[in-house]
Amino acid sequence: MLKQDNLVFRFHGKPTPSLDALAQKLRKVLEAHGYHYSRISRSPRLVLNFISNDAVKSYRRKAQATFVLSLLEASEVSQDPIRAWYPYLVRALSNMLLVYIPGIQAHFLTLDLGHFVESEGEGFAERLFKRINPMASSVLVVNNRFEQDLEPELWEGDELTRALSAAGCKLGEWSLLPAAFPIEEILSAEDFRHVKRLYGIGGLSYGNLSVRKDGSRFWMSASGVDKSKLREIGREILLVKDYDPLENAIVLSVPPSVEPRRVSVDAIEHLMIYRAHPEVGAIIHVHAWMQGVPTTQFQYPCGTYQLGQAVAEKVRQSPDPASAVVGLKNHGLTVTGRNLAHILDRIDGKLIKQVPME
Repeated sequence: MLKQDNLVFRFHGKPTPSLDALAQKLRKVLEAHGYHYSRISRSPRLVLNFISNDAVKSYRRKAQATFVLSLLEASEVSQDPIRAWYPYLVRALSNMLLVYIPGIQAHFLTLDLGHFVESEGEGFAERLFKRINPMASSVLVVNNRFEQDLEPELWEGDELTRALSAAGCKLGEWSLLPAAFPIEEILSAEDFRHVKRLYGIGGLSYGNLSVRKDGSRFWMSASGVDKSKLREIGREILLVKDYDPLENAIVLSVPPSVEPRRVSVDAIEHLMIYRAHPEVGAIIHVHAWMQGVPTTQFQYPCGTYQLGQAVAEKVRQSPDPASAVVGLKNHGLTVTGRNLAHILDRIDGKLIKQVPME
């Protein structure tokens, strides 16, 4: 495996004059904060990838942890930024897209449909850096190691997996599980395989839920599946048993006869909470909001060790960790409970479907 250069960044592609000027300002800010520019690094931490409406070229990573920020120039502000620009984010195989309208503002879009804006003016490049750095410097935990050691009596699930399935149905009834974004319709077959390999996804679906099985293990929804139709063990519901820091991988127990799907990218976050708080029996994550909830300070990408740490710390600070509601900045909510019903009863009728963007 290639060694990743620490806080090294590089440029890729041909920028417009306006994007080039912006990139040079960002370069100064990045270098002032400890990043190092390199033209030749094969596994940089950060890549600024320049694209255009006519030429959406991707940067092919040599290391999974390389963060790709694609930059696109637009002539005017779109009335529907996500619909207009999200396809560029995916087609460029990017972690984040920065759409720059010179002299006006910059729009950021993320894979989880996050969207936020910085207006041009005093400290513009520094403000852009503060948006980019938490995401670019974080570590993804999306590798899975499957071990065919699931007890035979669990191959068809148990009362906990049935409760997980019922909870997923309830979230679907509340319209909290938007349809997966059809990235396979935007990407070529080769690029789609590349995205799945990089991020461990089979599609972009939203929300996840889990329930504790015992002292060290928990059942959790798979990645890229309809959470309102959780049925098959190893495919739609998986048993998480550990995290291997040497491999940076989530370890799962699966039946021997199933070709398993990857677990939700938020498994590391759930694992941290369960390990620190034995009283927590279930966790639900939704892309919705509640007023007055404690919120993580930075926006980290889903599936990163840093996001897991930030959420687990907010749970620890809660008066009752088994009844915590934590806001994930510009993203959604993570809610803990003694069981799934305990969570559903507390959020029923109280959720705001639009997550505020700051």
